[in-house]
Amino acid sequence: MAAALLIGFGASLPAAVADRTPPDLAGSIGKYLPIDPAVPAPDFAFLDRDGGRMALKDFAGKVLLVNLWATWCGPCVKEMPALDRLEAALGGGDFAVVAVSLDRGGAAVVEPFFKKAGIKALTMYFDPSSQAMTSFRLRGLPTSLVIDRDGNQVGRLEGDADWDSGDAQRLIRYYIGMPSGPHGRGGGVIRTGG
Repeated sequence: MAAALLIGFGASLPAAVADRTPPDLAGSIGKYLPIDPAVPAPDFAFLDRDGGRMALKDFAGKVLLVNLWATWCGPCVKEMPALDRLEAALGGGDFAVVAVSLDRGGAAVVEPFFKKAGIKALTMYFDPSSQAMTSFRLRGLPTSLVIDRDGNQVGRLEGDADWDSGDAQRLIRYYIGMPSGPHGRGGGVIRTGG
């Protein structure tokens, strides 16, 4: 039976937003938990493939699926191809999968894994100091966080998921369709459950 989780509709929302119907979620995506009210994402820094410093603010204006993972984590390895397919399907000007490896070895460990697993659409990002563990208050890996266009955490999924499933794509498209700004947050009830 699905449990309804509210994502705060405000009375002042424009009609176009108020009429949007969020998706029902099932299967592994049914573990997704909306964050209501949305909270600002931490000022989290990580590295790109060339060792350059990056932050979530570098993706300003996009909806993000921040996936925190490691090559030594079995469930992380299992879901990586689905994340790659999600990025290939929806990645672009409005959305990005930001998969950040917490492997201490950085590119030396992740690059061979990407090659062996056939990961082509995802960009490699690294957090060898595991700052994400405290920044996002992680309980384990993998953990995926949905960040809206305004840099707010709007949801979290702990554990692996079928990120290329129809439910996952509907969830991401739902957030892509939400306008940014104070009237764009929230958006109704997302039903989750198995």
